[in-house]
Amino acid sequence: MALGDFSFPDRQTVLGQLRDGDAPPWDLIVVGGGITGAGVLREAARRGYRALLLEQQDYSWGTSSRSSKMVHGGLRYLASGDYKLTRDSLRERERLLREAPGLVDRMGYYFTVRKKTFPNRLVMSLVLAVYDWIAGVRDHRACNNDELVENYPGLSCSDLKGACYYTDAVTDDSRLVLRVLQEAFLAGGKALNYLPVKQLLKEGGDVRGVLVEDPASGAILPIRASVVINATGAWADNLRNEVNPEKRIRPLRGSHLVIPQSRLHVSQALALLHPQDKRAVFIFPWEGTTVIGTTDLDHTGDPNTEASITEQEVHYLLSMVDHQFPDAQIGLADIISTWSGVRPVIGAEHATDPSKERRDHAVWCDSGLVSVSGGKLTTFRLIALDALKAAAARLPVVEECLQEQIFTPPDRLACELMPSDPEWGQRLLGRYGSLATILLAIAPAAEHRRIVGTDFCMAECRWALQRESVLHLDDLLLRRTRLGQLLPAGGEALFEQLRLLFAEERGWNDLQWQVELDRYKHIWQLYYSLPAQLIAAVER
Repeated sequence: MALGDFSFPDRQTVLGQLRDGDAPPWDLIVVGGGITGAGVLREAARRGYRALLLEQQDYSWGTSSRSSKMVHGGLRYLASGDYKLTRDSLRERERLLREAPGLVDRMGYYFTVRKKTFPNRLVMSLVLAVYDWIAGVRDHRACNNDELVENYPGLSCSDLKGACYYTDAVTDDSRLVLRVLQEAFLAGGKALNYLPVKQLLKEGGDVRGVLVEDPASGAILPIRASVVINATGAWADNLRNEVNPEKRIRPLRGSHLVIPQSRLHVSQALALLHPQDKRAVFIFPWEGTTVIGTTDLDHTGDPNTEASITEQEVHYLLSMVDHQFPDAQIGLADIISTWSGVRPVIGAEHATDPSKERRDHAVWCDSGLVSVSGGKLTTFRLIALDALKAAAARLPVVEECLQEQIFTPPDRLACELMPSDPEWGQRLLGRYGSLATILLAIAPAAEHRRIVGTDFCMAECRWALQRESVLHLDDLLLRRTRLGQLLPAGGEALFEQLRLLFAEERGWNDLQWQVELDRYKHIWQLYYSLPAQLIAAVER
């Protein structure tokens, strides 16, 4: 495929093939369009398998757009003795930093040390020495209160004994999923969002594919494949229970607050122990804002309804900020947006504390269905390889793939044609690879300017509408870009400009725009804003 012709798979073309039975038999079907499913599709396509990914909502709709945005080695996993998970995570972290600068970037962390609090500086220094040794870097050090206060003005020095500094990495998790999908599509993989799998297709007790509902006619379409890989994360038990009644997923909710940097400016991550329960909570910079998170609670809500922050979680996170930055007086009125994600953790039989559950992944094989869940954003490539290994007996024999690179490096011309601002140019290359040049070329020069208060530009919105399977306004504002989370009132100031863009690129009339705008506002208010009772408190 020529880069100039690239787009996500055409929805009507793929649906037409599925309806007519014109597509050759699939080697494997991946169910789930988060980072794990995208990773499986990427690794399958590069090996030459005929692979199709199906997502019931939008790509990265679930956990993979609502993580804590951290690509890290899992410092606490090392402290608890899980050397293998830490080693794998650190090696993959360094791989992502090398291959996708501008999408995955190194970030400094200060872990504060206070009197009569564990871990103390000596213990942290020893753990960090091992952490850096595994990663093949050396950037940890101790720092005093003066350095902390210089970096975090207003930080309470009560009982403070300095901090231990180290580095991990930060990303836009949804954009990471989209970039991995982009690589999979360039290698021949296919995918459809908003096409839910209704049930497994079984013959003689063996899984032979899936059944989906035609969005146009409502007819049930059988899609056959040699193996089905269940990469639905927190939803993995639902599909697996069609062939195995075992329950293994413990859904845990993590929630976050987004506030303006002008109210609490941090240039690097600050790791603090919450005064209430001594859990590690972070305050970190992300996309020009300051993020506070995360919580770690059992999630008992309907898995098909988006997770949202509770009043108790808001107060929990604000109380930590108030304790550490008492003079800042951060309150409800400062919150731009919120987000909550549900982590798919493999539950232990008698576990009580959610924060003590292991974060490694598991793979189960059940009569042609391979289910994979758990794990970390950082290790998605290794998780995908384990899933394909489990499916290998049902797949055609292919030559061993020796190429481990996830992302194709941007070509020389793409690098030369980037904007003069090197940091912003690297950001575009990290998110789109060599396609960044086409993204800029198809948009008017005025759309190359950054949208005020963000590092996104309207050219990215135009590209997403043309090439990235956007069906709804929330796809664009909450996942292709993060404008709905970074700007006041969900990006209200952009609505008129976006109305014109959707009319130009998609032919939406005023009625269709209003329907989509109402849908988006409803979603944003329920799942990305404050709980209703707290909004009422702010308005009073």
